[in-house]
Amino acid sequence: MTATDRFFCAEAARVRGDALTGTAPRGTAWVLIEYRRAWPTNGFDGIDLDPETKAHVWAAAHALRARILLVRRCARPRPEAPARWAVLHHETSGAYRQRWGTWTRDADLLEIADALRTPGGLDHPPVVLVCVHGQHDICCAVRGRPVARALSEHWPNLVWECTHVGGDRFAANVVVLPDGVYYGDLDADSATHVVEEHLAGRIHARHLRGYTDLAPAQQAAVTALLARYGPAGRHDYAVTGTSREGDVWRIRVELHAPRPTAFDIEVHAHRTPPHRLTCRGPQPSTSVAYEARTIRPV
Repeated sequence: MTATDRFFCAEAARVRGDALTGTAPRGTAWVLIEYRRAWPTNGFDGIDLDPETKAHVWAAAHALRARILLVRRCARPRPEAPARWAVLHHETSGAYRQRWGTWTRDADLLEIADALRTPGGLDHPPVVLVCVHGQHDICCAVRGRPVARALSEHWPNLVWECTHVGGDRFAANVVVLPDGVYYGDLDADSATHVVEEHLAGRIHARHLRGYTDLAPAQQAAVTALLARYGPAGRHDYAVTGTSREGDVWRIRVELHAPRPTAFDIEVHAHRTPPHRLTCRGPQPSTSVAYEARTIRPV
């Protein structure tokens, strides 16, 4: 295969028109570990770390279903500066909690287990992650790095490059934490606009993959409301009811501002034809797409 006919999953997904909606993986807790050496294909699992420390951190994260991501700054840090770690929580109340620490030796990372069990502070700014994990999927590096550079120029203290966040074919992917909001199909210009709007409390349907505290059909319902009625804050909409009959979901969503309003949204799920969904995966596979068919104010 030559450079001109090489397969790129993100390009193929755009040609097919793959839907972003409802593709944010579930999760409300994350562990970030700054790791300045090369990132292996399998991220945290593959780094050179004391086995007992690694097992302890993994077990603590697994108990809370927390995702572990390796991170680094786009700009090269000072050699003498210690690496950082963080535990981020998105609580059901909507509160965002963070606890940060530093590490210079493997054993310092044992603090992560304690941080996962205790609430963090509420006074931290959000974290903006850009997946650039080229060892996992080349599209993440090719499309993610220009986005990371552009965002770092605007928000150098908020933005980190990170390992695989899921959805290679939607690169460039940006995740805002602990908000738990996934964006995809971004370039440098669109990412700058999306993050600027997000930080101002305005989430748009365009480029939105979903909210990580919601199931895929629920994500599709909220995205449909944002598409019809315009951008809204992260917690302006709340899912208050969900039922399912086969491939049809009925989602009730309430709008808290500017005045209380409820909507019933019918979301249809269907399995797509098999396609190559990642650059590294040669075998075609299917995915489930979610489409909001009707929106009815209650």
